[in-house]
Amino acid sequence: QVQPVASGGGSVQAGGSLRLSCSFSGFSVVNSCWGWFRQAPGKEREGIGFIWNGGSGTKYAASVKDRFTISQDNAKNTGYLQMNDLKPDDTAIYFCATPYRSHVCGLGSRFYSSWGQGTQVTVSS
Repeated sequence: QVQPVASGGGSVQAGGSLRLSCSFSGFSVVNSCWGWFRQAPGKEREGIGFIWNGGSGTKYAASVKDRFTISQDNAKNTGYLQMNDLKPDDTAIYFCATPYRSHVCGLGSRFYSSWGQGTQVTVSS
């Protein structure tokens, strides 16, 4: 059973950085795309970005482009989300997700079947 688990969240001041990790079981990052999402209180889940082709390709939402970087360590089967220049609007629970079809990912949640536990990120001004 695929079960992604996000970790590494915490509290940080605006302008700071955090790196989140995502561990996978029953899923290989080498052979599939996968994505990062977030959900703030009272808001819909938002796609942040996704990665494919063994980690060589990435795509980001406009709201995080040039501040966030998705990467993966194929040997460890682990994914990462490096977040820089954090803003209070980035406060949310962050999730990693695996897709229904291993080579079909996007920024919409409809592409993903497993979400697992999220991790809270709080950015103060």
